[in-house]
Amino acid sequence: MGYDVYKKLANVLDSLPQGFPPTPDGLEIKILKKIFTPEEAELFCDLKLKFETVDQIAERTGKDKEYLEKKLTEMWKKGEIMGVDLGGTKLFKMLPYMVGIYEYQVNRMDAELAKLCEEYMPYVGKRLLGKSPRLMQVLPVQEHIKADQEALPFEKVSEIIESGKSFAVAQCICKKERGLLGHPCSKPQEVCLAVAKIPGVLEQFDHWGRPITKQEAYDILKMSEEAGLVHLTFNTQNDEYFICNCCGCCCGVLRAINKLGITDAVNSRYRAKIDPDLCEGCGLCKEERCQVNAITEEHGVYKVDEDRCIGCGLCVSTCPADAIKLIKKPEKWTPPPKNENQWLDLRAKEVGVDLSKYL
Repeated sequence: MGYDVYKKLANVLDSLPQGFPPTPDGLEIKILKKIFTPEEAELFCDLKLKFETVDQIAERTGKDKEYLEKKLTEMWKKGEIMGVDLGGTKLFKMLPYMVGIYEYQVNRMDAELAKLCEEYMPYVGKRLLGKSPRLMQVLPVQEHIKADQEALPFEKVSEIIESGKSFAVAQCICKKERGLLGHPCSKPQEVCLAVAKIPGVLEQFDHWGRPITKQEAYDILKMSEEAGLVHLTFNTQNDEYFICNCCGCCCGVLRAINKLGITDAVNSRYRAKIDPDLCEGCGLCKEERCQVNAITEEHGVYKVDEDRCIGCGLCVSTCPADAIKLIKKPEKWTPPPKNENQWLDLRAKEVGVDLSKYL
């Protein structure tokens, strides 16, 4: 095993709907070598996109059960694959590069890996964020949606939290990466939330973050809104298992809007609108709140760039003149897929990959 096994792993990751595109100088291989040993890279390629028990994996691959349980558990705790222990029965499945392997490297990230990931962002960003269905959806600041513009359940932060039975928080890997590269972020760092519908399950994810209570999750969301961080979650109606709280200077998704010009990188049903008759021209919305440069100013008049606005509502919450409202987009809006499986199926068709061998 050696370079060939990393190339094999890269091909597997790139054949998933999220993608892991090749680069002219092999950045993707360098990243995999930093994260996986050759043995781990080979074993990853034996997994499926669905959870399997060790017995099922052993029967399918012919590998020793004791070896598999030991090695797969190690890989889970290194953030290379997804694992869960349900009362002594361990289940494992492969992860995409994003959202998945990359985010779970938060406690293993060093300056070398940060540099590689930063250089790779334009390649993976265009593949990951420029396709349908979108990877992420915006969760608008809930209290600023008017009654006659009522958000759907999957658009409400509170619905995701209330449906959860287990909660955890971790340092934002995007902020950590930027800090390692000499661009520290002044906004709160420990703001990446995980939510599970199985009690206690996130206590197993100490390789990523730390368990918290429901109230602590709400407190982090409030702190994030006050700090001007955008709530983002997976673009589905039922499988929202994380809430990222993102800034435009670090977040890979928001930076894709700001740096790569992918203005439709996220799914959102809302946009902000400034009433020029009420606006006092303080500039707070543009200078401190908007994370995607969607507010422009000319001769003291502020307005929203409708193509760039992601409808997060952060500008609404701090406008001293109450001059900004969240409104539904007048154009046709595409609801998120019902669940993760539907998302995978739709994205696979969009990018032309065959998932049958991984299911």
